Amino acid sequence: MKLVFATHNLNKLKEIKALLPHHISLLSLGDINCTEDIAETADTIEGNALLKAEYVKKTYGYNCFADDTGLEVEALSGEPGVYSARYAGEEKDDEANIQKLLQNLEKENNRKAHFKTVIALCLGEEKKTFTGICKGSILEEKRGKHGFGYDPVFKPEGEALSFAEMEMNKKAAMSHRGKAFGKLISFLKE
Repeated sequence: MKLVFATHNLNKLKEIKALLPHHISLLSLGDINCTEDIAETADTIEGNALLKAEYVKKTYGYNCFADDTGLEVEALSGEPGVYSARYAGEEKDDEANIQKLLQNLEKENNRKAHFKTVIALCLGEEKKTFTGICKGSILEEKRGKHGFGYDPVFKPEGEALSFAEMEMNKKAAMSHRGKAFGKLISFLKE
């Protein structure tokens, strides 16, 4: 089965390829010559995932799945949430986003947070969503060299390491994205 993963993020593509069963051929947006940056104009994580999957299905005719992920911090009333990738500006700069988050939490004792991933699948005429959540907390400083985004400052519940200190397969087994993709893969196997 051929499926398009609606992303230009090569880190995400690599992470997901490692999770998919071998009978699914994963295509990137580049593989179908989609060079545009699909607008994420919805006000929810679910809405953005659906927008991207529906766009590829309608415009290119491929079965497609898309994800959107947000980091939701309790003390910041759910920020950065749907704006996680562009929290510090439209440049989508991971380092600037982390610095803004750490500044906003400087005087906060409550550092509880969770990552939420929603995957939207457009398969034939069917549309489905799959959600994964990973609870944890925001560290006071960056730790680790792996991963991307907020991984250096996010420590999953019950773990001593940040996501950026973990090997990819360990992170994938417990991550929000791993949980959401587990649900997607189970559905695709039915």
